[in-house]
Amino acid sequence: MRSVRIGVDTGGTFTDVVAVDERTGEVVTTKTPSTPANPADGFITGIEKLGEFDVSSIVHGTTVATNQLLEDRISELGFITTEGFEYVLEIARQSVPDGYGNSYFWVKPPRIVPVHLVKTVGGRLDHLGEEVRPFSEEQAAEAARWFRSKGITAIGVCFLHSYANPEHERRMREVLEREHPEAVVSISSDVLREYREYERSVTTLVDAAVKPAMRRYIANLADRLGMPFSVMKSNGGILSAREVVNQPITTVLSGPAAGALGAALIASTAGHPSVITLDGGGTSTDVAVVIDGEPSTTTEGSIGRYPCKIPMIDIVTVGAGGGSVAWISPEGTLKVGPRSAGADPGPLCYGRGGAEVTVTDAHVYLGRIPPHLLGGEIPLDVAAARAGIEDLADKLGLSPERTATGILEISAFNQSNAIRRLTVKRGLDVRDFPLVTFGGSGPLLACRLIDILGLPAVLVPPGPGNVSAFGLLTVDVKNDYVRTHVTRSLDLEAAARIFGELESTAAEALDREGFDDPVHARSADLRYYGQAYEVRVPAPPGEVDEGWRAEVTARFHDAHEKLYGYAYRDDPRHTVEWVNLRVSGIGPITRPAIRRLEGDFPEREPHTRAVHFDHPTPETPIHQRAALAPGAVVEGPAVIEEYGSTIPVHPGFHAEVDPFGNLVVRPGKPERAADEEGE
Repeated sequence: MRSVRIGVDTGGTFTDVVAVDERTGEVVTTKTPSTPANPADGFITGIEKLGEFDVSSIVHGTTVATNQLLEDRISELGFITTEGFEYVLEIARQSVPDGYGNSYFWVKPPRIVPVHLVKTVGGRLDHLGEEVRPFSEEQAAEAARWFRSKGITAIGVCFLHSYANPEHERRMREVLEREHPEAVVSISSDVLREYREYERSVTTLVDAAVKPAMRRYIANLADRLGMPFSVMKSNGGILSAREVVNQPITTVLSGPAAGALGAALIASTAGHPSVITLDGGGTSTDVAVVIDGEPSTTTEGSIGRYPCKIPMIDIVTVGAGGGSVAWISPEGTLKVGPRSAGADPGPLCYGRGGAEVTVTDAHVYLGRIPPHLLGGEIPLDVAAARAGIEDLADKLGLSPERTATGILEISAFNQSNAIRRLTVKRGLDVRDFPLVTFGGSGPLLACRLIDILGLPAVLVPPGPGNVSAFGLLTVDVKNDYVRTHVTRSLDLEAAARIFGELESTAAEALDREGFDDPVHARSADLRYYGQAYEVRVPAPPGEVDEGWRAEVTARFHDAHEKLYGYAYRDDPRHTVEWVNLRVSGIGPITRPAIRRLEGDFPEREPHTRAVHFDHPTPETPIHQRAALAPGAVVEGPAVIEEYGSTIPVHPGFHAEVDPFGNLVVRPGKPERAADEEGE
């Protein structure tokens, strides 16, 4: 029996499964509808659809934590902080979404923990971690008993300056274990040992909030699988399920991170090291930027309205998926999303009781997707989609064709705005980057995105609906550790000691994962003295000496100039300040090889159906992707179909199959046709 590694990505609409044969490298894929009521059901069903294999390992991308935050499903949560700082969540930050022009209208949302569920404990540390006032065991016990009496079992603890010395937080945890043993506790020095108390508090509370649900889900899945498995993390690494239940916040961008990494590997192999990735699912669209083969990362991310300062791949998510609902605003204008019909009941065409028009219904009405999904497994109710579009068109006073086209146009602009947020707003020219689009709905708007953004090309990988699941099999085990060390005169011995402690912690964690030869990647956050925020730069391995410090400082100047257009390399008035020292502990894995497309490709004449692009095209060619050999060219108008996705090729565009089986969509005629026309 073949031995395989399996990746399972649970999305809002479909659960995607990829198996890679460890001996031959052969890839097998499948999909199954997600089961929102219990995501584990879709997980198990997807694996069973693969057939009989000897499974050596399973990696899972999950949305359990993400959905709980996005949907604001946070039950009562307790917060314990330093005496005198009970209003840290109420004060928050002065920033207003969408800028100060919105400050007259913006209402601060409810805090993650209301002030009546905040308790304080005496004791104080200074910014160096020295004890100013001793920890009050008596107040700590009173707080623990109060939460026990109120039945609050999820508690976050964040004391002032615990990033410099975690002793008081650890003692608080011991008191909670003794006085309130049913409580699930997160302490900030374990979750985020980094300064800025508001962000550290919220990040710790988010971890505490999602911990009970994640523990139940992981335990349920482990029981049903009967074998260990790993979970994808937001930072681009994986961690065993038994470890991830202790730090569930690290999974909040689990699925999208896998998609960005899988797309980065596919694009780099095909000769495109720097790309934009777009993962279009049923509920949302996730966008990332890849530069020189590596997705950009950040610690300034947020999930919904909650800032999360954990290291994560820099992803912008918008509610622009196949299930995004089309609706009429009070002003009478057409809107699309961010609300989604999801997997259940889903779009009208799913025939499961959906009552609202979605993006997928617009595609069905225009003939751009077939009257079935997953190779016929899921038949679509074309009549229901048509009736829904016509009813919406009547309310808008438009033709059904214009209404359906308008829905797709709004969805395309929503996606393009997400791309601009990651490129134009970061000083990158979107026209320099090909777009890698994947996910079940990702390729459907490829041609419109080329038009809107001026992209040079769009690359659609084979099996685009399974790229995120494939990405799960391409990532290393990875843990991130940070220590705040604010100074304008870096003590090299102190820096070496901190890096040594972080690397020792990383090595211990990787040893538990079975890696006895880990890789440690260092980085540092620096800024010019007086600035409020930092720039992260990689730091070289080896001895921490004067040459090392000079190298990191030079990298900071270069990065600052690239980001902001200026640097103070030779200006002694602007001192460089060190803020955080970081270590990533990496346990390398063997990545699946991406092979060139080979084999026999029998001639297969495309069939036709009516498809509406700029105008109705009754006899539009419908190609099967599996029949397209490397070098094959499809000119628009046309549609290319495969098991998990569809690529409409608009008039004035063409798609060519590259040596690895990727479809490369470009505007204009193919070069050969253009040359012949010129002759």
